[in-house]
Amino acid sequence: MKIDDENSYHEANELEVMAEKLPLAGATVLELGCGAAFMTRRLATELGCARIIATEVDRIQHEKNLQIEGLGNVEFVLGGAEAIDLPPASVDLVVMLKSLHHVPTGLMDQALAEIHRVLVPDGFAYLSEPVYRGDFNDIMRLFHDEKQVREAAFAAIRRAVAGGGFTLVEQIFFNVSGHFRDFDEFENRMLKVTHTEHRIDTNLHRQIQAAFQRHMTPQGADFLKPMRVDLLRKR
Repeated sequence: MKIDDENSYHEANELEVMAEKLPLAGATVLELGCGAAFMTRRLATELGCARIIATEVDRIQHEKNLQIEGLGNVEFVLGGAEAIDLPPASVDLVVMLKSLHHVPTGLMDQALAEIHRVLVPDGFAYLSEPVYRGDFNDIMRLFHDEKQVREAAFAAIRRAVAGGGFTLVEQIFFNVSGHFRDFDEFENRMLKVTHTEHRIDTNLHRQIQAAFQRHMTPQGADFLKPMRVDLLRKR
């Protein structure tokens, strides 16, 4: 297993990769760390999932998610990946989209054990993580450096495979395009979040803005963000 492979990337978005790699039609899906439920909505309406349980540990965001209408096949649940309130062998697929590295480091192994517990035999775990590289990462690490937690998440996945509970089906490396109209949009989406308290003083704010502005064009700022998926199957 590799944490990065610079020669293996193609451009895609997360939904395209999931549609290609996962048997989503008619499936019961557990999405751990659904955030603002952007991908939850698309899984529910575009890819034919029968049922989605979407969890979020951020209480503020969870309360917002509960107000979403028109998703009759989605249940929003407050909770973390390390303690999943579901019976054993009750879901066909588990997806974690840029969320395993947000689990406290000491609980990552427990989270993967919980994923194994709730999956049906031969069920898939789709673990998507950002790769620590690229222009977008260089801006983000000025105020939120995730190098250590991303490495810890990958190490936990490797342990889960080495322990025999999971088989590694495939690693997929792809670049996701990201667009921001201006710095205000970047600030609202990336700095003003409720799940993390960023401590940004005036000087650091200027550094972040200057780093972002170097990528601005008349059409906005565009980035390619490298991602890695570790696709596992429960033994």
